[in-house]
Amino acid sequence: MSVQRVLSGIQPSGRLHIGNLVGALQNWVRLQEQYECYYFIADWHALTSQYADTSKLKEFVKDVLVNCLAAGLDPEKATIFAQSRVIEHAELHVLLSMVTPLSWLERVPTYKEKQSEVKDKDLNTYGFLGYPLLQSADILIYRADYVPVGVDQMPHIEITREICRRFNNFYGEVFPEPEGLLTQFPKVVGTDGRKMSKTYNNCVYLSDPPKEVEQKIRTMTTDPQRIKRTDKGDPELSPVFQLHKIFSTKQEQDEVAEGCRTAGIGCIDCKKVLIKNLFTVLEPIWEKRNHYLKKPDLLEDILESGSKKAREVAVETMLDARKAIGLGGLK
Repeated sequence: MSVQRVLSGIQPSGRLHIGNLVGALQNWVRLQEQYECYYFIADWHALTSQYADTSKLKEFVKDVLVNCLAAGLDPEKATIFAQSRVIEHAELHVLLSMVTPLSWLERVPTYKEKQSEVKDKDLNTYGFLGYPLLQSADILIYRADYVPVGVDQMPHIEITREICRRFNNFYGEVFPEPEGLLTQFPKVVGTDGRKMSKTYNNCVYLSDPPKEVEQKIRTMTTDPQRIKRTDKGDPELSPVFQLHKIFSTKQEQDEVAEGCRTAGIGCIDCKKVLIKNLFTVLEPIWEKRNHYLKKPDLLEDILESGSKKAREVAVETMLDARKAIGLGGLK
């Protein structure tokens, strides 16, 4: 039985933070040991909302690549590539756009949600509306078996499956229907208690130096009930404790929770434990980041080699797709 294929990507719309590490990169590292994995830097996707200012796009692409490698992705085990270097993604996107009803794109939950949430950008573009269609092309062109997602992202997988069925109904069985590989991503809160997001400027970035990480944690929002050191609190109301649930041991979680409830420890004491455990995770990543940042030629080689390998698969898929539709040669 052949090894099944996994496909996933990440947008270079800013520097990666610990939410990206927990929500994607650590999972990718685990999956590369079990599946044939294709992981891409979705630079075209970044343009769907960042099209007006691309001055930092190259910097962010490099940041994504460096962090992927620093987190443990192995180019010998997984194919790591840039979306824009495999032009067949765009060709399949065009072909899929010919058969996809407009209403399918308009009903994707994130379409209206982001339009209402993002006030500083004009998202009334086809690129933004067609984001799920490009995502479908990304998946189908590698004939991926699985796409690792959280429950909230399942609508994107479902529309890909619908587009896949519609294409196959018209032209024959060109693409297999991908399945969502459901993963429990813990919610990573930011320094202000909201979801960690570049939009909210509340992130602990993987590229932050140690002193900055420590400062961000030390000034984090805590339980609002604990105004004085002697005030008793509720750890569940503290964003710091939510990070403890991800980065601290069960014993440490129990100890800081009890200390919070009884005022046995102060918020600074609680944060010191979190800082120690966060550093345990980040220090090897910082070391590897520094290693790769000193080798720009190696980074380019890794990305180019991965993109070349990915394109070989994409070219083969497009030959089948063109043939099924009746495009190309006359014989």
